[in-house]
Amino acid sequence: MTTTTAVDEQRLMEFVFKAVGDFGSMLTGSMAVIGDRLGLYRAMAGAGPLTPAELAGKTGTVERYVREWLSAQAAAGYVTVDSDGRFELPAENAIALTDETSPACVIGGFGLMLAALRSTDKLVTAFRTGEGVGWHEHHADLYEGTERFFRPGYLANLVDAWIPAMDGVEAALKHGARVADIGCGHGASTILMATAYPNSTFVGTDYHRGSIDAAVSRAGEAAVGNRTRFEVGRATELDGTYDLICLFDCLHDMGDPVGALAHLREHLDPAGSILIVEPFAGDHITDNLNPVGVVYYGASTLLCTPNSLSQEVGLALGAQAGESRLREVATSAGLTDFRRVAETPFNLVFQARR
Repeated sequence: MTTTTAVDEQRLMEFVFKAVGDFGSMLTGSMAVIGDRLGLYRAMAGAGPLTPAELAGKTGTVERYVREWLSAQAAAGYVTVDSDGRFELPAENAIALTDETSPACVIGGFGLMLAALRSTDKLVTAFRTGEGVGWHEHHADLYEGTERFFRPGYLANLVDAWIPAMDGVEAALKHGARVADIGCGHGASTILMATAYPNSTFVGTDYHRGSIDAAVSRAGEAAVGNRTRFEVGRATELDGTYDLICLFDCLHDMGDPVGALAHLREHLDPAGSILIVEPFAGDHITDNLNPVGVVYYGASTLLCTPNSLSQEVGLALGAQAGESRLREVATSAGLTDFRRVAETPFNLVFQARR
């Protein structure tokens, strides 16, 4: 028997317009990547009102394309437009779109999300087969986008807030400690620590060869290459003994996070600590029904969960695991001391010890 449900026409149209707004959001992501790559935002920052022709002249681009791009950006609220058809990038928006030293900078996120969207066809297949999609199988722009998205937050918080919040860690790093950075990507977190703590030595590991190559290059540029090394490898392949082991936004991506932490525990000095940084999340889905949750659940569906499912065990914690689930993983790995030491609107920060 078919049940007929009365349709509230107002609610229907409200949802239709919400969906249309999401169409615009997807397209705006592409517009932002174009603006970043062509230097359009940087040319507008602090320049005051500009005509499309003036902006095109500043950036070596074609006026007709720039005019349409500016119109799309004005409709999205990224730039303003006056009655004379001149466009301006507000100072606050310029920080978020151009100042990669500010924790408010989000420009890298657009490249990350656009790269993730390019794997939609792979995910349709994965949904049907249950197979995973490894980090290395995504579009090449994903790796740079990930670094650019996370680095401003690390730059603002890692040395000034997160490490000082941990018991005994800052003093050890200043004196001289051995540090491992697991899942280091392009090495942003490793290099920040190496710059801040010249008496300590660092090793960064990641299973993605291209990211390790980039990390080696960037460490050289930052003049910390003599105290850092980068190796291709997984968490369970780490050798040596360390005073601090770091996992920045990567534990939930692992196929076997319990096994990984158990292995890292065996390579932790008895007085050492593990620093675990994870995406901000409450313990229940209802805690995460907000704009940050939209991004993290979406990214987790396209990137994090498939990556875990591509590996042994395939626990698939997801990017919104929450503190209780992460604590359970840590204690199952034999870590008896696990506590939250800091947080931001985008991160949870934990110290774990033997």
